[in-house]
Amino acid sequence: MSITQNYKLNLIQWYPGHIAKAEKKLKEQLKRVDVVLEVRDARIPLATNHPQMTEWVGSKERVLVLNRVDMITPLARSLWTDWFKRQGEVPYFTNAQQGQGVIAVSKAAQAAGVEINKRRSDRGMLPRPVRAVVIGFPNVGKSALINRLLGKRVVESAARPGVTRSLRWVRISEQLELLDAPGVIPLKLEDQEAALKLAICDDIGEASYDNQLVASALADLLLYLEAVATDVLPKKPLETRYDLDPTTDTGEAYLHALAQHRYKGDVERTARQLLTDFRKGFLGTIPLELPPNV
Repeated sequence: MSITQNYKLNLIQWYPGHIAKAEKKLKEQLKRVDVVLEVRDARIPLATNHPQMTEWVGSKERVLVLNRVDMITPLARSLWTDWFKRQGEVPYFTNAQQGQGVIAVSKAAQAAGVEINKRRSDRGMLPRPVRAVVIGFPNVGKSALINRLLGKRVVESAARPGVTRSLRWVRISEQLELLDAPGVIPLKLEDQEAALKLAICDDIGEASYDNQLVASALADLLLYLEAVATDVLPKKPLETRYDLDPTTDTGEAYLHALAQHRYKGDVERTARQLLTDFRKGFLGTIPLELPPNV
């Protein structure tokens, strides 16, 4: 099912001038990096896979981190774990705000560096800390992860995307140094369905989009997932939250009905509230993507 079929194309636009500069600096720094920690949003692990990631990682070790595990159901986590393992990858699930899963990520990054220092030793060179970089879309929790790895707040972290604007090295321990990089979004995202999910989850950085269209798409997506994956979602998240049955409506119709029902007909306010409620977890633990062929 395509959630973009009812919406005009190029719905999401952004103006990432600072991201283009950051990407250039990132490419320069990547030459000095041993391990890439790729952070994605556990609610949308495919949409938060940057199309250039494979090119950036190259032959380096990569640790795949799926953050916000607290915002999806245990069954969704299990399905994604199995799917990634079938692709030959081990996902590390974290809740960086609370510190869940962070020690395992640190160990994985250091383990990747053991081989590097063995090669250095074989060439008669002294060991050095493993250099890792944290890369991902804006607002997926990279800075929160670094602060947890370090055990104190050294990197500015905020709920609004695009807070990290420059590259800096942070010494985590004698074994590990981390490069905190700004969120990177593609200069152009051809896949508007992925762009919609990024907008819904607030993972898109400096963007321009219509709240009402994005909220309608969220309602459509929830209705679709409720129909095809009942066991992976909380029961009737929209009806439970707003006391309004959405089953016969399109997302757009539901948004307008909800505006009349709760917000005096103010559709824009309703759209903002629906998106905020989803982003804060008030609709429950909801994955917006399921592994292909599940």
